[in-house]
Amino acid sequence: MLTSGIKFLNFKEKKNSLVVKKKLKLILQNKDAVILSLSKNYNNSFNKKDIKRYRKSSNFRIIGMGGSTLGSQAIYDFLNHKIKKNFTFIDNLDANQKKQKEKKYTNIIVSKSGNTVETIANSNILIKKKEKNIFITENKNSYLFQLAHKLKAEIIHHNNFIGGRYSVLSEVGMLPAELMGLNSNNFKQLNNIIKNKKFLNSLISNVSATLYYINKKKFNSIIINYDEKSKNLFNWYQQLIAESLGKKSKGLLPIISSMPKDNHSVMQLYLDGFKNNFFTFFYVKEKNSLKIDSKKILPAHNFLKNKDIDKIIFAQKKATENIFRHKNIPFRSFEINNRNEKTLGELFCFFILETILIGKLLKLNPYDQPAVELIKKETKKILI
Repeated sequence: MLTSGIKFLNFKEKKNSLVVKKKLKLILQNKDAVILSLSKNYNNSFNKKDIKRYRKSSNFRIIGMGGSTLGSQAIYDFLNHKIKKNFTFIDNLDANQKKQKEKKYTNIIVSKSGNTVETIANSNILIKKKEKNIFITENKNSYLFQLAHKLKAEIIHHNNFIGGRYSVLSEVGMLPAELMGLNSNNFKQLNNIIKNKKFLNSLISNVSATLYYINKKKFNSIIINYDEKSKNLFNWYQQLIAESLGKKSKGLLPIISSMPKDNHSVMQLYLDGFKNNFFTFFYVKEKNSLKIDSKKILPAHNFLKNKDIDKIIFAQKKATENIFRHKNIPFRSFEINNRNEKTLGELFCFFILETILIGKLLKLNPYDQPAVELIKKETKKILI
């Protein structure tokens, strides 16, 4: 077990992990803003009392791009069974988008820089008069900072040392979590996991194996996801890995496969195609899964009688792992037993620490994204 809520099967490759262990120790000792945000010692820039007046709202709209929305989307989908509020996420530009007239929203506008063009455009089109607005942005004289003052909106300071993709356990993800009716403190699991030898040893061994695959020119990190509610968790993970490590002609390409649907499309390639992939299996146990109507099952498929959808999905996952093992295809596996804030917080910690470790050991800065800035500047030049 990785933790009480997560069963973890690591990569089969066992490589020298001493260097990784030393680097992890330095990262945890350093306690930069990102690492601090994973712990209960981090002070959010919002006060729970100050946001009480927004909790009466039923409909929320989060406007942002990339890491500004992906973390809260992951939380909303993964824990949707506990959430009674309606959240809509505006995370792209849509030329055919229509204004919604029937609902009044509390808008949460998120942009670290305060100058994200897509967020500015969507805010301009979607925000209506008399709607409540919360802006999460850096405390500087940006476009969205000025707009927030003009609208007399609530302004929450975005920690300027935490980039969007790392911000899920800071105010960027935790303020929406509180408005969803969740307890933000329960996500903060770093204090517990640094005392958990199994967690740390699994993390270290996992990173050691990943570096081995990178050295062997295996650059495709493919997520075999058996949980529909975790789709946005892996959209968040995809950005985290790609934007943090894709530099200096290095990096990993995270690819998300939705199972069991993709058994009938790309699985043939995964099993029998080129060999520069390694895989992550991800499954969440569902306690209230729909059950097969045994009376309607024909004799040829009696093995489906008294089975529910979750059991069928789990059987497909185990079968696929067995075939991967037989073919010596590298994979690791997460099985989630408890769908709650604590478990999701542990997953966020694992993936963030994993990414920072790989970046540091590849001699990359895992926190910047210099190439993307070039497109932002070029876009502005064209629009001018």
